[in-house]
Amino acid sequence: MNPLDLLSARFRILPVQAGALKRLGLHTAEDLLYHFPGRYGDTAEVVHIDTLKKGDEAVVYGKISGLKTSKGYRTKIPMSEAWLEDETGKIKIVWFHQAYLAKMLQDDSFVRVEGKVSERKESLYFSNPKVEAIQKLPIGVGQNLFGNEGESHTLYPVYPETRGLTSNWIFHKIQNIFTSGLLDVLPDPIPADILKKYNLPTLKSALIWIHAPQKASDAEAARKRFAFEEIFFIQLDKQKTRKEFKDKKAFIIEKEPETMEKFISRFPFEATEAQRKTIGHILGDFARGYPMSRLLEGDVGSGKTAVAAAAAYAVTTSRPNDKNGQQQNFGTLQTAYMVPTEILAKQHFESFIKYFRHLPINIALITGAGARKFPSKVNPEGWTDISRPQLLKWVIGGEIAIVIGTHALIQRSVKFKHLALAIIDEQHRFGTAQRQKLVGKDETIPHLLSMTATPIPRTLALTLYGDLDLSLLDQMPAGRKPIVTEIVTPDKRKAAYEEIRKELKAGRQLYVICPRINEPDPDKEGAVLAKSVKEEAKRLKTDVFPEYEVGIMHSKMSPAEKEKAMLDFKDHKTDILVATSVVEVGVNVENASLIIIEGAERFGLAQLHQLRGRVLRGTHQPYCFVFAETKSAKTVERLKALKTAKNGFELAEFDLKQRGVGELYGRKQWGISDLAMDAIQNLKMVEAAREEATRIVEEDPTLSRHPLLKARIESEKDKIHFE
Repeated sequence: MNPLDLLSARFRILPVQAGALKRLGLHTAEDLLYHFPGRYGDTAEVVHIDTLKKGDEAVVYGKISGLKTSKGYRTKIPMSEAWLEDETGKIKIVWFHQAYLAKMLQDDSFVRVEGKVSERKESLYFSNPKVEAIQKLPIGVGQNLFGNEGESHTLYPVYPETRGLTSNWIFHKIQNIFTSGLLDVLPDPIPADILKKYNLPTLKSALIWIHAPQKASDAEAARKRFAFEEIFFIQLDKQKTRKEFKDKKAFIIEKEPETMEKFISRFPFEATEAQRKTIGHILGDFARGYPMSRLLEGDVGSGKTAVAAAAAYAVTTSRPNDKNGQQQNFGTLQTAYMVPTEILAKQHFESFIKYFRHLPINIALITGAGARKFPSKVNPEGWTDISRPQLLKWVIGGEIAIVIGTHALIQRSVKFKHLALAIIDEQHRFGTAQRQKLVGKDETIPHLLSMTATPIPRTLALTLYGDLDLSLLDQMPAGRKPIVTEIVTPDKRKAAYEEIRKELKAGRQLYVICPRINEPDPDKEGAVLAKSVKEEAKRLKTDVFPEYEVGIMHSKMSPAEKEKAMLDFKDHKTDILVATSVVEVGVNVENASLIIIEGAERFGLAQLHQLRGRVLRGTHQPYCFVFAETKSAKTVERLKALKTAKNGFELAEFDLKQRGVGELYGRKQWGISDLAMDAIQNLKMVEAAREEATRIVEEDPTLSRHPLLKARIESEKDKIHFE
């Protein structure tokens, strides 16, 4: 068997199973080998029939007999029946609406039954249990009754399933792959010296141990190896990219500290030590001759935009080089600043006008809705709307120094003359390919500054952004009042509204964040029963704050509708803005000092922290009311961390321990397996994988001496999507 052999070519697969395999992304033998168990059952926990009681959730092994199909006497519901027997007794099994099951099993065969024990007329029975045919009984189960030797291990794998595909089917197909001899010819992609250094099992051993462990420590060792493998290859890819960038040319930008200090003094607040340190890092990167790749993390309100402005100032006041590499005494280096929303783009456009209005430079805004330029010939103090073709002409001619925009910035029609710096705000909202489009718009590679207000635990940042240098803004500008956060359980809601009313009377404004846009369908199974924007806005206007104007904003509104809702709030035409977490990014209303977050238990702590940062913009005392729908002590305890944590990074680490990375960030968002996501909590493993990847890339930049590593990275390119 070959690792790339199609499962359909090797096994008899029913149409329903083919659909299930496709849903799980399992096409080849190798795919199936890497479909790891979600957990393990232990045959030591198996119970005997004579110990069963009504209401038990139990796993029982035994022999099945008396299989028959019938219909309910009155209901005419199709049914299947059978008897399950072990060495201690017999119990009936009944399946409703599943008559076909009796035809899929054979009398006197061994089965594993898992389900709930019910009782009728003083007789116990299994109602609609999960049943799987097995070849042998596990060791310690049923030898006396059936004369069966049992299997040699007590752990059995339980695989992620989907309709049409059972854990048992997956297990047996993997056993078939094992007996085919494939494991003997499967090359191990991790170098032997690394396996030895970190005491990791070989690929063959790890695959056997993860699918058929003799003991728990085997499974744990295998999981550790595969987690290391995944993180190692992510790091290898990132370090290779980093090395490649160091071989590229970038504009050398050198600024005197005194010149930068004059610009920093224009900040609307005293620059923090963290901001000065980060600006120093950026200036150091600018002077190296190869492209900067830096990720700037900072809480909402920590002054990331001011740092971006300082970086843009250093670029804008520098000159491009001529063909001989000598600096010209004319022309302007350009900055592109890309953000995820039109609202945020317009906000930054206005902020940059304030930062740069004293300089003789042009600043432009480009979004899907149109284009603007500052200064205007008609109004030197303000901006003007201009045609898109005219703006693009000025950008390619080098007459526009700073271009701020949304995804419109990476369209083919947008070309720069001397793009020296690309800034991406809330970078996790852009894909890697989009980022590369912006960075790769010129022969001379621009410096890259990525920024995010999403607090990312250190281990996750080291893994996902291994090609970027990290800077943290972990201080707030002086004068910012600490936010007062209250955890509000259902019984305290009325009192919280009265506190809010006092602030509204004093002229402040209120955000109300809801998890949903519309009311859930009460008849829909699994519907999230949480507050919705539309209904909550009506309720607040009718029953709670009738004397105040209420507006709404959510992701399904058009950009024009969102902008109007935001401007009405900014201009104080509305007092209360009810919104989804769409306001998490890009809203800056200094008079809004109050925020209510409904259904807070549905949000991660890091996201709650970001949301409450919306009221940190002004000089008024900010308040955040975290409304929980439950009185659960565990939930309230978790939410209390919002009151005690010093910053967003501390909260992210706390959430990581409490909820795990997958809950915190969404596993699909990062394109990383559950196994590696859980391992990311292990800083030593992440650092070890990073260290080994860095060493290999330094010694062998093209991986020509490591063909297996090179082949693996190239095959993974299409699978890995980090953002």
